Amino acid sequence: MENINRFSSRVENYIKYRPHYPQAVIDSLVHEYGFQPHSVVADIGSGTGIFSELLLDNGFTVLGVEPNNAMRTASVNLLGSKPGFKAVAGSAAETNLADNSVDFIVCAQAFHWFKDTAVKREFKRILRAGGKVVVLWNERQVETRFEQKYDALIQQHAADVDSVNHALIDYDSLRAFFAPKVCIFNSFDNQQEFDYEGLLGRLLSSSYMPNYGEAGYAALVDDVKELFDSFQEDGKIKLRYKVNTYVTSV
Repeated sequence: MENINRFSSRVENYIKYRPHYPQAVIDSLVHEYGFQPHSVVADIGSGTGIFSELLLDNGFTVLGVEPNNAMRTASVNLLGSKPGFKAVAGSAAETNLADNSVDFIVCAQAFHWFKDTAVKREFKRILRAGGKVVVLWNERQVETRFEQKYDALIQQHAADVDSVNHALIDYDSLRAFFAPKVCIFNSFDNQQEFDYEGLLGRLLSSSYMPNYGEAGYAALVDDVKELFDSFQEDGKIKLRYKVNTYVTSV
């Protein structure tokens, strides 16, 4: 499956169940890296607009660049009425944005899809002098017994998780990619709380998991129910994350 279309059938679950980002991430960008109200931010690979919404709520102008039609349409439906938002049909290597048109570039839960030299050239073209690039991911934690069992379930049922695993991109690889520019790392706590339906929906929002009607879906549902029943407390389960951010320039 082409990467551009991997999420077309998962938009609803993506909107409902993907993790958002804590306000502390924005506070850091404002206080440490010069983000200001009305700064123009290109959200590359903006998807359904999860991080775009947080940027808009903090007063930034956001250009949400997204190649997938279904996800881009969802972002317009969710954010189109908010001042300062514009959805743009484009990719990381061909954003369709003007030269020197943005103050900052952000890539939230997306950079692992498009890390190549053409992207670096495109970022340099659209970024104004002194602008920064912010790459960030919600990194799911695998420390508690439940977290380890949940991770094992993903490995058991996922079709090609290793080929799209953003955890394979670490500080050293990003520093090498953006060299000779400095890449600064920071981390923030985040978590989600789910009932059984939410936990299943969170899994189904991932492009590598069996979807409704596909081979392996029934077995996935059975295993998720067993896992949830084994670890739930008061009908809820928690997924913990580290929001890892990398700030650099091009």
